[in-house]
Amino acid sequence: MRRSRERPVLVTGATGFLGAHLLRVLGEEGTAVRVLTRQPAPALEARGFEVAVGDVTSAASLGPALEGVRRVFHLAGKVSRDPEASESLNRVHVEGTRTLAAAAASSGVERVVLVSTSGTIAVTREPEPERDESAPTPVALIGGWPYYRSKWLQERALLAASGDFEVVVVNPSLLLGPGDGRLSSTGDVLRFLAGQIRVTPPGGLNFVDVRDAARSVAAAMRRGRPGERYLLGGPNWTFAEFFLRLAEVSGVDAPGLRLSRRFYTAGGLVAEELARQLGREPAVDRISREMAGCFWYFRSDKAEDELGHTSRSGRITLLDTVRWLQGRGLA
Repeated sequence: MRRSRERPVLVTGATGFLGAHLLRVLGEEGTAVRVLTRQPAPALEARGFEVAVGDVTSAASLGPALEGVRRVFHLAGKVSRDPEASESLNRVHVEGTRTLAAAAASSGVERVVLVSTSGTIAVTREPEPERDESAPTPVALIGGWPYYRSKWLQERALLAASGDFEVVVVNPSLLLGPGDGRLSSTGDVLRFLAGQIRVTPPGGLNFVDVRDAARSVAAAMRRGRPGERYLLGGPNWTFAEFFLRLAEVSGVDAPGLRLSRRFYTAGGLVAEELARQLGREPAVDRISREMAGCFWYFRSDKAEDELGHTSRSGRITLLDTVRWLQGRGLA
């Protein structure tokens, strides 16, 4: 990795799926990087990255981590569909971001790029025309989903601090591709490969290759306009099309049962109640079921024009995702 004499950039959440790919991009660019991790990371130090042990929720640890830093990539977060996880999600996403913002302002940080999610902009109950960054936040939907609600509040918290430094927000869709060691994004693909998905939901999704998203996140630091949000996506496919393409690259049969929205919702409620009566966890939790019945379609025109965002073939992304999971014995 080429070394730079520039001040280091700080990356939070660097050990996550997107964070690991962002480190690779920054390393290729010769950017000096300091990584904030909750535990010592000798593997990252061996690759030439400076490591600061700390946490975004700890103001005391952020001061040393931000010393000499003028630019911050804020990726630290937690992914959960558990309806009981609201408090922990808010602690990391909202309170942690406020703590980071206060420390950044005190340390003279000039720009922060926040990685949020397309779900704070582009999710609808019906397949409306593809959304862009001008669409209003779908509060009525995400208000009942703790993860997406906390990410929306996170955006608001950081943008409120934009008088102290520049803020650019990037909003990637579902991240797929190789390297998701925690299965934070590719868990549903693994469930498909294991034959655990029996019904095709009536909704549709957008997904983006994590390698393409990482390059656009890096570009947002250089080219993003202060105060702006950028949707980073790839194909808009119905779940039926998504499962069909996944079946093609994996050799695993797609679910044979397709239900209309009415029967999908009613069937889910019946299954959930039956599981409750039997003292078991439902096969599909309420939030996952509601999300799969929605449409997550959008356009990435703004990111393409201003950040140079590109998206490779969805089939290639699915193939590389499956190969990575199979190569590690996970599928």
